[in-house]
Amino acid sequence: MRSKQYAPDLTAAPRRPASAEVEAVRDLVVEDVETGFCGAVVRVEKTPGGPTVTLEDRLGKHRVFPLGPGFWIDGRPVSLVMPKASQGAATPQRTASGSIAVPKARARVARAGRIYVEGRHDAELVEKVWGDDLRIEGVVVEYLEGVDDLAAIVDGFRPGPDARLGVLVDHLVPGTKEARIVEQARRSAFADYLLVVGHPYVDVWQAVKPSALGVESWPSVPRGRPWKEGVCEAFGWPVDPPAAWKRILRSVRDYRDLEPELLGRVEELIDFVTG
Repeated sequence: MRSKQYAPDLTAAPRRPASAEVEAVRDLVVEDVETGFCGAVVRVEKTPGGPTVTLEDRLGKHRVFPLGPGFWIDGRPVSLVMPKASQGAATPQRTASGSIAVPKARARVARAGRIYVEGRHDAELVEKVWGDDLRIEGVVVEYLEGVDDLAAIVDGFRPGPDARLGVLVDHLVPGTKEARIVEQARRSAFADYLLVVGHPYVDVWQAVKPSALGVESWPSVPRGRPWKEGVCEAFGWPVDPPAAWKRILRSVRDYRDLEPELLGRVEELIDFVTG
């Protein structure tokens, strides 16, 4: 689930052969062009974000890819399609996070435990991708508007065996202010029931894959320039961060549009809070 790597200008390159359509039948061995992952088809599913194919490599590792073009078989490009025998068969539906959906499931009564995130944008992104899962598990996500007072927030919450607290922090890399704040919070008397994790991005905006927005990469914003405003300028958007965020959030269909550095941390927090 890494960001797409864009090749240099190929206007002078020879035209590639058209992809042949091949049914994604079980045990068919294919290679994903983008990542180089090679494996056998073990599953084809219909999901809210579109049909997917799951491949298993020789070590037993599974990876999920969108069904369609972008694969190789014996060195020739192919486009995987739904097997005819499966087109009318019922397949498990998936939530935006990739979990198996539970039809007509009622939301669970909220747990005493919580997941805290830094800001509104973090909370909205988590809700869009993991909202169905969180409601079934009874996990509430709240935003803090910053983590400068994280240690005091933890002490005020008083996490315990039946009320675990998970916290997601932006830009959690060694040597930063955020790292020092988190280290202090981890020395809390309630540390056994506290989990603080983070992603390396300056802002949760960057946890959205550039490919979801149709760009090659997130821009480098000069020091001293407000980061979100700098992003708007670099993309040629109106300098309106709230409107820009709505545009970014609309581009996120499901977990495949997010970077693994965020995906893994949110899943870790959900597992921790649900015990």
